[in-house]
Amino acid sequence: MENILRMAEKAKASNAYLRPHFKTHHSAEIGDWFRQYGVSKCTASSVEMAQYFAEAGWNDITIAFPYNPLESDEISKIAETASLNILIESEESLKMANSLISSPVGYFIKIDLGTHRTGIDPANTQLIENLVSGTTNHVSFKGFIGHAGHTYSSSAESEVQKIFQESLEILQNLKKKFGGIISYGDSPSCSMVDDLTGVDEIRAGNFVFYDWMQVGIGSCRIEDIGVCLASPVVAIHTERNEVVIFGGAVHLSKESVDENERKSFGKAVRLKEHGWEHEVIGNVKKISQEHGIIEMNSNEISKLKIGDLVGILPTHSCLAADLQGHYYSTEGEKIKKIIKN
Repeated sequence: MENILRMAEKAKASNAYLRPHFKTHHSAEIGDWFRQYGVSKCTASSVEMAQYFAEAGWNDITIAFPYNPLESDEISKIAETASLNILIESEESLKMANSLISSPVGYFIKIDLGTHRTGIDPANTQLIENLVSGTTNHVSFKGFIGHAGHTYSSSAESEVQKIFQESLEILQNLKKKFGGIISYGDSPSCSMVDDLTGVDEIRAGNFVFYDWMQVGIGSCRIEDIGVCLASPVVAIHTERNEVVIFGGAVHLSKESVDENERKSFGKAVRLKEHGWEHEVIGNVKKISQEHGIIEMNSNEISKLKIGDLVGILPTHSCLAADLQGHYYSTEGEKIKKIIKN
C-alpha cells in the first residue's frame, strides 16, 4: 500500500493523473487498493485483461498494446459499457479499427521514445499527422503514449533522469503541434524522477510490487519489494553450497540480471510469520522448468532442512506474478487474480 500511496502522491504533486498498469498484479482485489487513493482509471496489457477489469467495475481502461484487429469484436463489446482506449501506430491499423470496431473507442498514437520495440519514430510527422486526422465519430484521437523501456538498462539515476527529460521533450513537442494528452509510463522514471510535471497521466505498473531488478536500477529499496515467492526446499548439497527449491522457470520466469559476472534469477530471504525479512541469504543462480538452484553459504544452509520454505524475491515481479494462480497476504488471506482462458 505504501508503494501505491507514494506514486499517487507524486502524480498529484506533478499535476498528473495516475492510470496504473495492472499487468503487474493481475488482480481485481489489488486493483481495489488503488481506489482508496482516488484512482479510477487503469491500464491493461491485453483485451482479455481489459475485460476482466471492466467486469470488476473499472470503466476507463487503456489497452497498452498495439491494436490487434483480430480482437475487434471483443474490443467493441468492452467499449459498450466502458470508456476504452487502444494503441495505434500505423495507418493500416487505424483504417481497420475504423471499419471493424463498432463501439466508441479512443486511440493513443504510440511513439518510440528510444526503446525500439514498438511505436512511431517521432520524426515521422507526416505519418503522425495522418493518424491524428484519422479520427471518426466512433474512433477518436486521445493523445500520445510512450514507454521509455530503455531505462531498464540504465546504470545510474542520472541516466534515467536524462532519458525521462528527452522522452518528455519529444512528447511535449508532439502535443504542442497536434494536441491531445501525454500518457507516459515506466517504473524507473516514475520512481526516480521527483517531478513528473508535463506528463498528463502516469502509466507505470511495476511499482506496486517492485522487484530485484528495480533494486539494481535504483528505483526502490529492498524494503519496498512487495511480493515474495514461498518455495519449498527439496534438496540440499552442502558439498557445493547449493539448495534446490521447487521454484523454477514456471514460477519465476527465466528473467535474470547480471551481477559481477554471475546471473541472478532472484534472491533468497528468510520467511517469517507475517512476511519476510529483508536480508538476502542466497542467490538463485540457475533455474530449469521446476528447479531453482540457490547458492548459499554453509552457515545459512545449516539452518535449513528438507521441506522448509524459503522466500524468493523475484528478478521481475510482473512475470513471476503472471505465472502464479493467486497470492496470499502477509496475514494469510487468499487474494485472487485473473484466470487465463
